[in-house]
Amino acid sequence: MSHQSSILPDEAAFADFKKQCLSGGNWLNKYDKHGMQVWIEVPACKGKSPQKVHKIKCKMTIKDVSAATMYDVLHDGKYRKKWDPTMMESFDIARLSSNADVGYFSWHCPAPITNRDVVSLRSWRVTEEEYIIINFSVKHPNHPPRSNFVRAISILTGYLIRPTGPNSCIFIYLSQADPKGALPKWVVNRVSQALAPKVMRCVHKAGQDYPEWKRQNSPDHKPWLYPEQNTLPMMDPGLLSIQRAESLENVDESSKLDANDSEDSS
Repeated sequence: MSHQSSILPDEAAFADFKKQCLSGGNWLNKYDKHGMQVWIEVPACKGKSPQKVHKIKCKMTIKDVSAATMYDVLHDGKYRKKWDPTMMESFDIARLSSNADVGYFSWHCPAPITNRDVVSLRSWRVTEEEYIIINFSVKHPNHPPRSNFVRAISILTGYLIRPTGPNSCIFIYLSQADPKGALPKWVVNRVSQALAPKVMRCVHKAGQDYPEWKRQNSPDHKPWLYPEQNTLPMMDPGLLSIQRAESLENVDESSKLDANDSEDSS
């Protein structure tokens, strides 16, 4: 792989993401009800300090929506405006390849927390057995942090969807994300665990309602499946770089807290 295109996920990146989604080791179960499970990753060895922001994994057994429909829901930006009440602004910036793009997303946070935004590289793979989407934060030369938002960081976020029947699937969400700002890491970890089941149920409901909505809104337009429909400008991936949390101007303030406060309570 050339230097310029090295930022794009390769086969190994997708294989590693899938392995994390399906692995059972080093994960602590925090929720298990109504066909939904939530785990957080724990250190592989006791002598190693845990990561400041948990990696969280959610698995949902869906019995009434196909894997293909759930995959479409995750890609369809116009539909997200209908089902995601936290979304403020979302748009695709450019194509990077036939299965990768870069985009912008901002969302409401409860007061007094400042609203967040993110610029991320998204890539996807479709096979007969599964659908995979992964994304991570990048620096884009024309989309620097905004003064009225805190620029959040997606270290790694993605979805693995596997059909279990014509209208059923296993839906797995895995994420390690840092909202930055002044939020203590233990608060981030606790809130993400509590919100995960609610978010998953919201996505499930979006999947249930999507076929009817799509029938009335450009039913044949699915550029994530048909690259020839994509009208975004092409961009050289070499112009992007991975966005590191420590390089952002809006530095996390959790270091000002007492060490005991930043320790995870789980």
